[in-house]
Amino acid sequence: MNPVTRWLRRYIRDPLWALLRQGIAPDRLALSVAIGIVVGNVPILGISTLLCTAIALGFRLNLPAIQAAQAAMAPTQILLIIPFVRLGEWLLGAPRQAVSVKAGLALLGQGVGHAVVVLWDAIVHAGIAWCLVAPAAIFLIYRLLKPFFERAGRQVSTLQRVEHP
Repeated sequence: MNPVTRWLRRYIRDPLWALLRQGIAPDRLALSVAIGIVVGNVPILGISTLLCTAIALGFRLNLPAIQAAQAAMAPTQILLIIPFVRLGEWLLGAPRQAVSVKAGLALLGQGVGHAVVVLWDAIVHAGIAWCLVAPAAIFLIYRLLKPFFERAGRQVSTLQRVEHP
C-alpha cells in the first residue's frame, strides 16, 4: 500500500468508520464531511478550523468529522486561492491584481498583519467568491457523499450484528 493510501485510511477513512460504529447518522456524517471539505477550502488562510468549529457547534454536527475533512483540504485550499481571487474579481468587475501563492506565502513570512494589509483586496474578492460558491458546493458534495455513508452505515450495522448477536 502506498503512503498516500495509508495516510487516507488512517486519518480519514478509519476515523469516519469509527464514527459510524459509534452510531452517528450517515446523513449527518455526510453533511459534516461536506461542510468540512468546503470550509477547508475557504481561501482565507487561518480561519477554517475556527469556522468549522463554530458551524459544528452551532448546527450540532460532528466536530471530529468536520475537522478531519477540513484538515485534509489543506493542499487544495492553497491551490484554490488564486481561482477564488479571480472569480471574485470577475464577479465584482474589479481590476485583476498581480497575486500568486508564492508571493502571498512570502508576504506571510513578513508577518500576518503585513500580508493582510497588502492582500486585503484579494482576500475580500476571494472571500466573496467562496461565499457564493460554498452553499452549492456543500449541497453537491453532501448529495454525493450521502449514499456512500448510508451504504457504509449498513455495512457497519451488519458487521456489528455478526460480531455481537
